[in-house]
Amino acid sequence: MTGPKLAIVVKGWPRLSETFIAQELVALEAAGLAFDIWSLRHPTDKKRHPLHDKVTGAVHYLPEYLHDEPGRVWTAWRKARRLPGYAAARAMFLRDLYRDFSRNRVRRFGQACVMAADLPDGTAGLYAHFLHTPASVTRYAAVMRGLPWAYSAHAKDIWTSVDWDLSEKLRAGPGAAAWGATCTALGARHLRQIAGNPGAVDLVYHGLDLSRFPDPPERPLRAPDAPLHMVSVGRLVEKKGFDRLIDAFALLPRDLDWHWTHIGGGTLSESLKARAEAAGLSRRITWRGACDQPEVIEAMRAADLFVLPSRVASDGDRDGLPNVLMEAASQRLPILSTPVSSIPEFIETGTHGLLSEDTPEALAAAIERIARHPEEAELWANAAYDRLREEFLMAPGIAQLETRLRAMIA
Repeated sequence: MTGPKLAIVVKGWPRLSETFIAQELVALEAAGLAFDIWSLRHPTDKKRHPLHDKVTGAVHYLPEYLHDEPGRVWTAWRKARRLPGYAAARAMFLRDLYRDFSRNRVRRFGQACVMAADLPDGTAGLYAHFLHTPASVTRYAAVMRGLPWAYSAHAKDIWTSVDWDLSEKLRAGPGAAAWGATCTALGARHLRQIAGNPGAVDLVYHGLDLSRFPDPPERPLRAPDAPLHMVSVGRLVEKKGFDRLIDAFALLPRDLDWHWTHIGGGTLSESLKARAEAAGLSRRITWRGACDQPEVIEAMRAADLFVLPSRVASDGDRDGLPNVLMEAASQRLPILSTPVSSIPEFIETGTHGLLSEDTPEALAAAIERIARHPEEAELWANAAYDRLREEFLMAPGIAQLETRLRAMIA
């Protein structure tokens, strides 16, 4: 069986919350790079972005749980154990299992056996999105097949992975990544320190391909006493901070006429809706659930303010530089967010938007400031749009990745 020289490993395909991966793969294909996608999970979203339909590479689904496909796993293991690097990969897995004795670790090795057994002839390299589970599967499979591998790290995978696991993947030695990329300067500094080699980690901002977005709408200056329509896009999980935003809404002055639209699903959906109900805010909130990208952009074009109150979650998880901030900027939509993680790499508070502390009191004060001073918000929105066009377009990063990937599989 022959196929493309590159195999790209992802957590799940397609996923609505990972448009940055979809836009990267579409751009890499447009640049002439052929690849197959290897997904650790089957899709759970009921919708998909138009971008997903533009990717032409074949999609291979690995066993999501080993007990679901015992015959496939058994056959793959028998084939994988005859591969030249199997003994080395098994030794790595056992060392990892000693430090992380879990079903998830066993599942990673089982998925790697299936991938290593099923990779088409001619595969010359592997590339994983996310440095935790996908990179573990990629690493074991690459060692079994004697192939180089690389990764793209983002946020949760950087900040919630244990140091020994990151060190095994990053530091030069058997089974280590050939190179890696990450989408924020903060993440790059952290990973370079772990790798002990600044040249091993590239900073590649995702950026936006503005050809996929409509020109920003004409936005008449909003009157200070006019209704304020806010929109947020993000999963309903702790690190997005929507619980504190709801508490902030309860503190807004009675004379401020406002409405908030939320787009996205997530595990905290029911509890946050109950929180809003208890605060008497339900009539002012629209929960739209998961939406595709055209629906997201349409909602942004109709709004007066984009709000993303990100924070560091209790387990250390946090955002990197959310693409939705750049999407909001593409529509000249004023932005209110927080100075968490790498958000200040795009939004300088008071210049490109407003970055507030994530307490309800601070968020409420920031919302009121923007509502009462629309001329200030308009200046920030124009500055963010200009910065997006000047410094955060997608093309330079894609060229950088394409060069790296072609060199790896040459």
